[in-house]
Amino acid sequence: MSDTAQKPGETPAPAAAKTNVTKRGGGDPAGRGRTTIADGVVEKIAGLAARDVEGVHAMGSGISRTFGAVRDRVPGGAKSVSRGVKAEVGEVQTALDLEIVVEYGVSIADTARAVRENVIVAVERMTGLEVVEVNIAVSDVKLPDEEDEEPESRLQ
Repeated sequence: MSDTAQKPGETPAPAAAKTNVTKRGGGDPAGRGRTTIADGVVEKIAGLAARDVEGVHAMGSGISRTFGAVRDRVPGGAKSVSRGVKAEVGEVQTALDLEIVVEYGVSIADTARAVRENVIVAVERMTGLEVVEVNIAVSDVKLPDEEDEEPESRLQ
């Protein structure tokens, strides 16, 4: 018989305390729900990141820039930072299509590479989504003597 054996009439010694603690909510807080990110959110982030690159004059085609310029002049109208950007957002990945206008004299290949890099870093950092591709279409070159394609205001 061992020294810890119970003798008749004695109350048993308390066993090692059982840790029957249940965690509230059951585990990692990050796993307690789902986060969805709208296409428009990713488009805005990508649009701002693309505009930050030197050599990018504007985003979007001529028509969208013209309509955007009119919309920007309307009182209460906000600038569209997502102009020229289309995003497809999944649960963990996103793909982007950008349409840009570059300044005359810059290397289009270098500018596109810088835009792609800047957009990927910004979107992945802010959203946590994996950017699987960034397709860039250069729709125009801004010549030094060209004026911006903003329509003349009829109001003086």
